[in-house]
Amino acid sequence: MDATSAPHRIPPEMPLYGETNHIFEMMQNMLEQLLIHQPRDPITFMIHHLQRDNDHVPRIVILGPPASGKTSIAMWLCKHLNSNLLTVENLIGKEYSPLAAAARKHYQKMKSVPSTLLVGLVEERLNEEDCKQRGWILDGIPETREQALMIQTRGIVPRHVIVLSAPDTVLIERNLGKRVDPLTGEIYHTTFDWPPASEVQSRLVEPLGISELDTAQRLLEYHRNIVRILPSYPTVLKVISADQPCVDVFYQALTYVQTNHRSNAPFTPRVLLFGSVGSGKSLQAALLAQKYSLVNVPDSIVGKVLGQRLGGHDCIQKGWVLHGFPRDLDQAHLLDHLGYKPNRVFFLNVPLDSIIERLTLRRTDPVTGERYHLMYKPPPTMEIQARLLQNPKDAEERVKFKMDLFYRNSTELEKFYKQAIAINGDQDPYTVFEHIESGIIRPLPSKVL
Repeated sequence: MDATSAPHRIPPEMPLYGETNHIFEMMQNMLEQLLIHQPRDPITFMIHHLQRDNDHVPRIVILGPPASGKTSIAMWLCKHLNSNLLTVENLIGKEYSPLAAAARKHYQKMKSVPSTLLVGLVEERLNEEDCKQRGWILDGIPETREQALMIQTRGIVPRHVIVLSAPDTVLIERNLGKRVDPLTGEIYHTTFDWPPASEVQSRLVEPLGISELDTAQRLLEYHRNIVRILPSYPTVLKVISADQPCVDVFYQALTYVQTNHRSNAPFTPRVLLFGSVGSGKSLQAALLAQKYSLVNVPDSIVGKVLGQRLGGHDCIQKGWVLHGFPRDLDQAHLLDHLGYKPNRVFFLNVPLDSIIERLTLRRTDPVTGERYHLMYKPPPTMEIQARLLQNPKDAEERVKFKMDLFYRNSTELEKFYKQAIAINGDQDPYTVFEHIESGIIRPLPSKVL
């Protein structure tokens, strides 16, 4: 663009296309891959990288002390995400690999695998096509800070790191009841997770190294290492308590790995606020507009005028917050047809009783114009209270009619805006604002895989 012809008119389609297709993130990821792999032919490398289309496959590390259940959680995530599970056991058991053969030989003698061999096996495995296409989950790797640093220098960067945590006394007790199915590798427990099938029960075996002394020694070694590993993953780390039912741990882990981290991409908020009369959407719109310099678009602007306003240079450059429109599915289709697609949609949910309390108790002083609320802001004197008037639109019958109309339309609007975020609006206004702000600055959660 010629800078001498500024200011430039940016078509609204440009930022919408960039956000919809994640252009910034795509370019950022390609640059990272170029710097990591440093190919001799960058153009061919980038073409192959784009054709592979695997920027969003799972790249997960799960760490935790003995008996924390990390292997079970890793296996469940692997099945749910259709990914590849990498453990020390299956890495050193790999056939036709000189690295694996050397690792097995060393493990038979020393009961451990040197860091250089282990990281080499991880890198070798991740270069295979199934890991490139479906991603990977590392179970218990890295084991030391040395391994963590070696993994990073090889360009292996996890997107999510989960650390399971529980008191040592709980872990020791839990480890004593562990049993393993030698056919499937599934892990069971004599108290918490005993298989119902008798044939499975009969073939379960007690794994080696689960005595109280052995577990205590392994816990001590784990604690020495984990505090030095965690600083390697400051922005992608989540600690989850393992001292709760396995299903709860799994769903917390699944929710986390399906959450996108905050992007550095330029982001212009285009916000829709839905809520019934009295839900506080006008106040929230004003707070957003004030803090982020968004253009506050009230509900009195509709149709063609609305399209002209949202197409204004300030709306395209700064973003906008729209409240009170669309009111129904037809208006939502109109907004979509005009090409003004919101990237954040919020529904403020407030119970009917609270709405009636908020609105029907509002009063106005006809002398001073001062507004009062009989519960939250009562008049200071009986004289003022005696002359207060109620706006006809705040009558209980009118409020109930508007609420009924809103409920009938909101169901269709929630289906139309599938990525909408529901917020409890029956709270302090600034608490509600914090929830809305959190939903704006953080990426939307990934769809369930």
